[in-house]
Parts: sequence; C-alpha cells; structure tokens
Amino acid sequence: MTNMNARAKEIINNALNDAFDRARAAGLPGATSDVAPLSGAVEIPRDAKNGDFAATHALAAAKALGMPPRELAKILSENIQTDGSCFDAVSVAGPGFINFTLSRQWYMDTLAAIEAEGMSYGSSDIGGGRRVMVEFVSANPTGPMTIGNARGGVLGDALASVLTRVGYDVSREFYINDAGNQVALFGKSVSARYMQLVLGEAAVEFPENGYHGDDIKELAQLVFDEQGDALIALPEEERERRLTELGIPRNTELMRQHLERYGIRYDTWFPESTLHKSGYIAETVELLTQRGLTYEKDGALWLRNTEFGAEKDEVLRRSDGFFSYDAADIAYHRNKFAERGFDIVINVLGADHHGHAVRLGATMDAPALREALGISKGELKFLLMQMVRLTRGGETVKVSKRTGKAITLNDLLDEISVDACRFFFNAKPDNHLEFDLDLAVRQDSENPVYYVQYAHARICSLINAIESDGFSVPTTSELDHSALQSEPERDLIKQLAQLPDELTLAARELDPSRVNRYVIELATRFHKFYTACRIRGEAPAVLRARLKLADLTRGVIKNCLSIVGVSAPERM
Repeated sequence: MTNMNARAKEIINNALNDAFDRARAAGLPGATSDVAPLSGAVEIPRDAKNGDFAATHALAAAKALGMPPRELAKILSENIQTDGSCFDAVSVAGPGFINFTLSRQWYMDTLAAIEAEGMSYGSSDIGGGRRVMVEFVSANPTGPMTIGNARGGVLGDALASVLTRVGYDVSREFYINDAGNQVALFGKSVSARYMQLVLGEAAVEFPENGYHGDDIKELAQLVFDEQGDALIALPEEERERRLTELGIPRNTELMRQHLERYGIRYDTWFPESTLHKSGYIAETVELLTQRGLTYEKDGALWLRNTEFGAEKDEVLRRSDGFFSYDAADIAYHRNKFAERGFDIVINVLGADHHGHAVRLGATMDAPALREALGISKGELKFLLMQMVRLTRGGETVKVSKRTGKAITLNDLLDEISVDACRFFFNAKPDNHLEFDLDLAVRQDSENPVYYVQYAHARICSLINAIESDGFSVPTTSELDHSALQSEPERDLIKQLAQLPDELTLAARELDPSRVNRYVIELATRFHKFYTACRIRGEAPAVLRARLKLADLTRGVIKNCLSIVGVSAPERM
C-alpha cells in the first residue's frame, strides 16, 4: 500500500515547514512565533522542465508575511535540506513556485514498492472496510439486455473493483424489476402472442403499448410447443399471470447468463416482488404516514417530497390502491440501509434517470424520513451515464448483422470480443459514447484495448527472448541504481508511481474510466521507452535494469486490465 507520490508530497510539506522554521529563527521579516505553519498545494507540473513537483507554499504565505512570493520562495529554497530526502535539487520559478527534482533513490524505491506489492500495487485502505453496495444494470426482465445495459454493466463492475482495491467491502447487486406496470404489460404481451398462435394472428388484437419484440414471440412459441393450447381455457388474468410466472424467471436467467458471458457476476439478485409479497412496502409507507410525512389527494397517497428539497411530491399509493415505483424504491433503499446496514449505496443509472436520482437523493437524505424508517447511517450516491451510439463505417448501427434485429448485449458479444466491449464501454460516464464497431476489431495502435494488450504481450515476448540469451528478470535489490537515468526511463517510472492516486481519484469521483486513461498512458510511455532504450545487447547492468523496468510495467498493465475485467494476453 505504498504511494510514492504521496510520500514525496509529505516530505515536501515537512521540508518547507522546516525551512520556514530555520528562516524564522534567522530573522525572516514578519515571521513571528504565532504565524501558522506553511500550507499549500504540491502538484506535478505538466512540463518536467519545471521539476517533478511544484509547491505553492510561498504564494500562499507571502501576503501574511508582507513580502513578494518569489522572494519568500527564494529564502525557503535556500533553507531546505535535501540530504537524505528523495530530492536532488530545489529551484524557484515563475511568481514563486518552488520546484523539486526527484533523486535517483526515489525511482529505485518506486520500483521496489511495485515489486513487493505485486498485483496489490495501487491498493490502499482509504475505504476503511466500510460496506458499499453497487447496484447496476437492474433491467426489467421483460426483454433482452440492451446496449445501455452493457455500458452500465461494465461501469458498475469496474467501479466495484476500484472500490475493493481502495479498501471498501463491496457487494454487487442486481435489482430485478419483476413487479409493476411493465411486468403486467409483459404478461399481456406474451398472452396475446400465445393466443395468436392458437387462434390465428387476425383473431387476437395485440396491445398497442405491448412489447413488440421477437423475444415475446419466441417465448409464446416456447410455451405453445410445451403446453399446446392448454392455457386457452384459462381466464385472461390467470393466463397472463401464468405466462408471467413462466417468462420472467426465464428472462432473468438469460440476463444472468449474458452478464456472466460479459464477465459480470453479482453477489445478490434482489427481486422487487419480494418487497410487495412480504408487505415491506406497505409497512414502509405506513411508517412514513405515522410521522405525518404523507397526505391524501385525489384518492392517492402522496409523500411530502418538496419539504425534503425535491422539485415535486411523489405518489406512494395510487388511487387504484397499488403502490407506485417510488414507494417500492424507498422501501428498497430502506432495506439497503436499515436492514442490511450498508454504509454507502451507489446506483448506476442512465442520464435519463437524472430527475429520479435527484428526487430519490433528496428523499433518502431527509432527516425526518430517515428517522421514520430507522435509517441511522448510510449515504446514497449516483453514477449517471450518458447514452451509447454504435457506429460502423461512420453510420449509426441499430440492428445486428447476424439477426437483423435490434442489437442486444448478446448480439454485440457475438461480433466484438468481451475485452473490447468492456474496455470501450468503460469510458468517461458523463460523456456520450460513440462505439465504433470497426475500430473495436482492428488490430493496430488506433484500437485502445489492442494498444494496451499489445504492450503487455510485447513485454512478455521480450522477457522470453532475453531469457533465451541467458538473462533472467532480476530483483530490484540486484539493480545498479545508476543504470536508469534517461528521460524515457524516468517518465515510465513516474507513470507507474501514479497508479495509487488514480485509483483513489477513480473511487472518489465514481469514475472507473480513469483506469482506462491511466493504462493507455502507461502503454504509451512504455512504447516510447522501448523505442528509445535498447535492452538486448546492452551492457549487463543496463540490460538488467531495463528488463526489470519492463517486467514491472507488464505487471502494472495486467493489474489495471484486471480491474476493468480485460485479459492480459502474453501473445498477440
């Protein structure tokens, strides 16, 4: 759990305050004993010519001391002691930035940390073991998995992996929407198709707002093949119920299979229907009513959601006596927090659910509601993702080449590898995604997943070739510290050092796509290093050091790909 960048920043902060104390003891103007310790940001400059780290402490303190920032920066730099630290040089730039140049020892210590921690490198304990549920996909089991489900699937799964790496106790959950209007409409749709098979298509009118997909016809045909016309004599509602009970579990199992093919496995599949059947929704609504948080209007029961900061009140129980989706959602989140005790709940939703997310967030954060429902802890967060557009040859693609039907997740996996799908879909959530099907199957550097995987395979081939020359990958303790001094070598090591920070930011921002961007940059720096720094045929000390650097890079690439759920091939 080593973070070499964080360690360097801590050393800089301490060194600057030590320098300030020395300057104050020597009579620094305005630096009385009651002046607070220095504080400021320590950042990595875009241009390495400005040093490896730049501190703003002089800029922040100059006004209070009544002196120009650059003058203060110069005094501090003259009082900084770098002996025994991880820095070789300190300089002043611009209006008062203090720049630090890393020492050779820092680079070697970074490699040693990566070697020691292996596949756990980049991990941390910032999560403190807090229990997190990531709920994602949660599609209605009324039809096949869509492309939107595909994007939400990898974002949720990769986010769960990131959170696990930084010390949270993570559970993945699929909320099965097997109750409500959509499921009732599903039953009517299957029933109509079944009756058309028995009586003829012209004899039975299909619901105008029904599910028109071929999957409904296929399900009706399956039932007809198994049971013939046995269901025709049943009352309409009973037939719809029976077909729903047959179809929903079948569709749910298909979703499970398709998601597993996609590399996603859930800890919990939670049926919404259990909340209805157990009376948990009714109990939840009654608890809210007892606290005066509801009112009746037009025969319906409403939640006073505007009092919690939402834009409008929500219906909890409709005038027909049935509970609304919002009532079920509140009960479901009560279950997450009050019954199962999660500290953080993250819902991965499409951007079209933004309004619902705002309202639900306001509801579940309201102290009065939390008290009424017995929720003593827990924070609700949302990862909202934009839509996906599939393209081929620059044109939008809406149907499968194989089936001629709307493209589903399973259709896409017949055409594009799981690795490409997962890597492409794990793009920045708040950006619209244009998924280029042609690019996803190309085997060149323009395809980002191929580019990264090729870097891993290239290193594996390099190691095998050098081993055939009689050299094996050494340990870091066997390396000559003076062997890695070129800019491409140091740039590569600095990128390796960034992983702990990237995982921390990915967790904090709920943005697992940071891992993609990080590993693409890592592959880029490796390819530059490999082009500029020959390995085979070099002097043994240089060869071994560069070989070790390449091998550690291979391990970090594999580590990152595993977080995203992408394989790291050894040959391509």
